[in-house]
Amino acid sequence: MGVVIGKLAEQKQVNGLDFPVLVTAQEQPEKQDKAQFLTWVKTNKTILHDYLIKHGAVLFRGFPLESATEFEQMLNQTDYKNMPYVGGAAPREQVTQSRIVTANESPATETIPFHHEMAQVPTPPGYIYFYCEKSAKKGGATSILHSGEICQALFDINPEFARKIEEDGVRYVRVMPELTDKSSAIGRSWKDTFQVDNKEDAEVVMREAGMTWQWLENGDVKTQTKTLPAIRFDEETQQKVFFNSIVAVFTGWNDSRNKGETAVETGKGDFMDADTITKLVTKMDEMCVNFKWHEGDVLWVNNYTVLHAREPFEGERRILASISFK
Repeated sequence: MGVVIGKLAEQKQVNGLDFPVLVTAQEQPEKQDKAQFLTWVKTNKTILHDYLIKHGAVLFRGFPLESATEFEQMLNQTDYKNMPYVGGAAPREQVTQSRIVTANESPATETIPFHHEMAQVPTPPGYIYFYCEKSAKKGGATSILHSGEICQALFDINPEFARKIEEDGVRYVRVMPELTDKSSAIGRSWKDTFQVDNKEDAEVVMREAGMTWQWLENGDVKTQTKTLPAIRFDEETQQKVFFNSIVAVFTGWNDSRNKGETAVETGKGDFMDADTITKLVTKMDEMCVNFKWHEGDVLWVNNYTVLHAREPFEGERRILASISFK
């Protein structure tokens, strides 16, 4: 099967490299053999992984992928080890028995802020994979942002604050409902979050993660993570990255149980500098790449070097996702 490295109207250059890199097929999907495609993925998995590390994101377009099962089959040709979605805040549904779930099911009217997936847990996923089953009529772009670029921008905006969170780290505070609340972008229940069905098992998971917690009278639980890094040095790409959930929490963790501005603090208990976060959000919007999904698209993202977000949308939209260990 022949492939070409294409050009995407929305892509940009980061460190002289396409972001994202676009991989397309020479043949139209209806003329491609699906078994041959899977063989091609398996044969070229090392090269594709190198693209992922070098560019940060790889967009596959024009390949014969028509279902969640086929998306899973594609991932199964690689060496990426499936990782369960334990610890994430967003409501999701399991799609296949093994590794495919729905992407964040926040209401269509809401923007999902930039974040590294599950940066609020001790062991976040190394890589994320998205598949477009149904594209929105209007809006709904997945936005991607190079973490090294925005890290440097933060040091330019407020070097004192940047050094502070680099030295002190961050903690996240969240109240989780007993039952998943799909009206909230962070409404995933503690049962779904920890993949348990009782408080005792939830406490085991929280204790292993180094969290502290308080059970509330209505069955909800208020949690606080241990102190986690806010700025990390990525060994694979040899750069500092803004690896955290600060912006997503500060601007987006708002519902009847939580207030974003007080849901993230430094390891010493100080709240975030609101003016700096506002300027950082503006810079993120300026520096990111937004691309419109085509049905059948697959996007691989290096979670340690690329943040992602979602624009509001109209009409039906269904994006599937999977995560793996680094």
